[in-house]
Amino acid sequence: MKRTLAGLATVIAAALALTACGGSSDPLAGNNATGNPAPTDTIIVGSANFAESRLLAEIYAQALTAKGVKVDKKLGIGSRETYFPGIQDGSIDLVPEYTGVLLQYLDKKATATSSDEVYTELKKVLPQTLTVLDKAAAEDKDAVVITKETAAKYNAKSIADLVPHAGEITFGGPPEFQQRPDGIPGLKERYGLNFKGYKSLEPGPITTKALLDGDIQAADIFTTDASIEANGFVVLDDPKNNFAAQNVIPVINAKKASDVVKDTLNKISAKLDTKTLLDLNTKLAAPDKPDASKVAQDWLASAGI
Repeated sequence: MKRTLAGLATVIAAALALTACGGSSDPLAGNNATGNPAPTDTIIVGSANFAESRLLAEIYAQALTAKGVKVDKKLGIGSRETYFPGIQDGSIDLVPEYTGVLLQYLDKKATATSSDEVYTELKKVLPQTLTVLDKAAAEDKDAVVITKETAAKYNAKSIADLVPHAGEITFGGPPEFQQRPDGIPGLKERYGLNFKGYKSLEPGPITTKALLDGDIQAADIFTTDASIEANGFVVLDDPKNNFAAQNVIPVINAKKASDVVKDTLNKISAKLDTKTLLDLNTKLAAPDKPDASKVAQDWLASAGI
């Protein structure tokens, strides 16, 4: 499949942005590697291993630091299956999360899909040692994404339109998408999709390149990924609500959620909407290779936080 110059630029820029935003290869190495609790006077801010999560963690960390809260960072840890045990055992104190996927991680039988329903159910199943603060209007959902050429070939506007052609399609996404309830199992159960194959790919530029090169014909890509607009990708409708609402939300160790911490993080959530999140991701993927810490700093200043 032919790649556009814009597509190539996006892949390269996004790859550099990911490098700039990354932490060590083992962010939990050291005192917290075996699940030892974080220091009582410090909030350890963690993140998943994709650029948006690192950016949100930087925003949380910088805002708290400005309020006099002692902060340390453990960024780029990995998937939820890797970092969430850390926040459960207290070796990490605060992570940016997404309501729908976290609910399904904690309750695989969860059926809530709307924003408010998901938030209510999430609070019910969250471990007592943790608390969620206000959810942002900003939403970043998993989505089934295809190129405009594939959309034209199959006349595809929704996920259901892929069903007659699934045997021709290799799907690409992170390894955990193969097991998550709203991943391949959910697409099979709700839409009857049986893809030709699956390629495990790191989120971001690697998945984008595979889609542009034709190595895969459909992919799990976050809806706020700047590569969607840059490359004219098509986000397929999800009429059966396989993907629940996924509002950005801070999850924090309840013992560390002081009034100052809660007020600061809630102010951030109040300022974050989906357009803002998309704009921030676009800045991360810019050719000048901005660091997530600088993008976070600039946004906090513009938001008056």
